[in-house]
Amino acid sequence: MENLSHIVVMALEVLTYLFVFAAGAVILWIIALYIIDRSQRTHAIRHNYPVIGRMRYVLEHFGRFFRQYFAEDREELPFNRAERSWVYRAAKNLDNTVPFGSTKSLSKPGTIYFANCMYPTREEDAVEAEGVVIGPYARHPYRHASFFNISAMSYGAISRPAVRALSNGAKMAGIWLNTGEGGLSPYHLEGGCDIVFQMGTAMFGVRDANGRLSDEKLRAVAAHEQVKMIEIKLSQGAKPGKGGILPGVKVTEEIAAIRHIPVGKDAISPNRIPGVSSAGELLDFIAHVRDVSGKPTGIKLCVGDEREVGDLLQEVVKRGIEHAPDFITIDSGDGGTGAAPMPLIDNVGLPIRESLPQTINLLQYYGLRERIKVIASGKLITPSEVAWALCTGADFINNARGFMFALGCIQALQCNRNTCPTGVTTHDKRLQAGLNPEDKAVRVAHYAKNMLKEVGIIAHSCGVREPRELKRHHARVVTELGKSQRFSELYPESEAKKAS
Repeated sequence: MENLSHIVVMALEVLTYLFVFAAGAVILWIIALYIIDRSQRTHAIRHNYPVIGRMRYVLEHFGRFFRQYFAEDREELPFNRAERSWVYRAAKNLDNTVPFGSTKSLSKPGTIYFANCMYPTREEDAVEAEGVVIGPYARHPYRHASFFNISAMSYGAISRPAVRALSNGAKMAGIWLNTGEGGLSPYHLEGGCDIVFQMGTAMFGVRDANGRLSDEKLRAVAAHEQVKMIEIKLSQGAKPGKGGILPGVKVTEEIAAIRHIPVGKDAISPNRIPGVSSAGELLDFIAHVRDVSGKPTGIKLCVGDEREVGDLLQEVVKRGIEHAPDFITIDSGDGGTGAAPMPLIDNVGLPIRESLPQTINLLQYYGLRERIKVIASGKLITPSEVAWALCTGADFINNARGFMFALGCIQALQCNRNTCPTGVTTHDKRLQAGLNPEDKAVRVAHYAKNMLKEVGIIAHSCGVREPRELKRHHARVVTELGKSQRFSELYPESEAKKAS
């Protein structure tokens, strides 16, 4: 008993010494910070309020991560809690009903809702969506049924387990996966899904030593049966006028080999395709890529001036419809990315609400609506947004960030720093370990299937048999006067141009 008491006394003495030592170290550290802060003249807050002033930077750094937990359900940007919660529940295949009443304001200008009919579609009247044929003039046209698919996310911008989960989930759901501009990796092909290969301005994955298109490498990519279409990226909604940006810290040896670029150096794409500076040159380039690959070939862009789209379509009419791009992907000015300059991400490019109806109308005016298919992209992560795009006239909707949420993204805003806490956008093996590709693939498939299902619920409420039968008059938009107006009245469809 005496020995035990002696041990306890010694332990208390040791703890006391450790406490005193730690307290002394903290005091010395605070004194050092005080001297440093008072001596420097760069930061006024730290000089005037030494030590305590440093809390400003700590709170500023961590504030954006915790803001989502304190904001109201429909306040936060870029995606609020209500939107993210719907995606999380859909991805987990949980009950997505809500109690009591909607928290969405229906009186805010710009709000979209749908005009239900007195006699909604019964289950026996509903029909399965038919496949849409893309690229009838290509050697290998592509027929695809799902109107909701995975948008461009390159291997490099997102991690290996994330790409694997998307590939396998896309196969389960019967949807396509866009590679993004980072080239075709084995992980894109792993699941056996349909692939849309994206060529950016730097031609990653199909470039020669000078950064130009290599026909030989393009043929090798297109030889994969899974590669169904080629998308030429002219611009991206989050950074129109600037090429892709992949920080050097994310350019691993494997990614460098796939892209054919140096390891560890920033991969910055040019702001446009070399040698393409007019509608004629663009159509020549599209024709060349389609001829070499044999696959339907289209373009992706964020519209800035609809007259430029009109110029392109005029050139198509002049040459003949076989020279048209097989599809146009319209990205929104509020689209997402892994890294972009703030002046571009905040201020440049038309949002999809304007550019999509304008582009559809131009296609109708020039008589090219049936020839050129339209893919809408940019923040369309919930059924109401997807249904609106279908009402407007889109053939397909591409989405990236919704699928990132399905992978486990928590909107930590760390995409450009290789420190993503959920493993989605990092190449840190420790952080990637938390992303189980097998589990997340199931969630990707659930998200896509539940999206198709719930857009169908809206369509049936409006009295049509399947979502692609939705038209502009089915959607209404709240105006500045607080009264809603048919979308077909705000953006009436164009009549075809009469032959001169």
